[in-house]
Amino acid sequence: MSELLSLIIYCALLGSVVGFLAGLLGIGGGLILVPALSSLLLHFEVFNLEQVVIGAIATSLASILFTSTSSAIAHHKNSNVPWNLAPWIMTGVALGALISGFMAALLPEKIIRLVFAVCAVLIAFKMLYSSTKSDSSTARQLPNKGLLTLFTTITGGLSAMIGIGGGALLVPLLTFFSLDMKKAIGCASACGIVIALFGSIGYISSGSSQFALEDGFAGFVYLPALLGIVCTSWFTAPLGAKATQYLPVSTIKKIFAALLLAMAANMTLR
Repeated sequence: MSELLSLIIYCALLGSVVGFLAGLLGIGGGLILVPALSSLLLHFEVFNLEQVVIGAIATSLASILFTSTSSAIAHHKNSNVPWNLAPWIMTGVALGALISGFMAALLPEKIIRLVFAVCAVLIAFKMLYSSTKSDSSTARQLPNKGLLTLFTTITGGLSAMIGIGGGALLVPLLTFFSLDMKKAIGCASACGIVIALFGSIGYISSGSSQFALEDGFAGFVYLPALLGIVCTSWFTAPLGAKATQYLPVSTIKKIFAALLLAMAANMTLR
């Protein structure tokens, strides 16, 4: 019991950080959650070495469902969710999350991680560059809704495949097309709900034959860890969302770029 309590406390501390970043940057938190949870779940012998990454991704996605909901509600209250675009973007990320399992089966994991890491580095440098100059001279129009859905399908597929909420790719994509940074973050928060929902359903279904609910599992999702994360992230996500109202856009871009570079390094070293 003491070990279980220790795990929940560690996850609660982790959730407080993840929740704030989710609200601030529109990310679900999986960039931090997956590697951290892998270490915790392995240390407390919840999963064996072969299954720990799957368990961490599944639990991360399940927590993102709650964290992104809290973040999206806060951003909606601040009028930072562009609902005229959100349905088309959500459709794309939902399709991407659904087909990500097929993509993961066809492509080697190392290739997926390498492509994602390269994209993250390029996006980070673009963010750093744009934070030092005005983008008004290079304003780009958003593509038509069909093309936007196609782009976000790819984004959603990559995000669900590695257990993140989608903001790491979706926010740079939307800001590339000159959508206001704060509205891009709000939209990413709302879309994180869709990615997490469809991704979690798959992991719960595929793991239900291997793990029992009475042992604390919903498929590959470990419920005590989920409880620990959500009990703090639900409350810290609105704080991060509130911070976007006061931080300059250039500062948010720099924070986002730093997080992307750290994520790219983690992807290549895992």
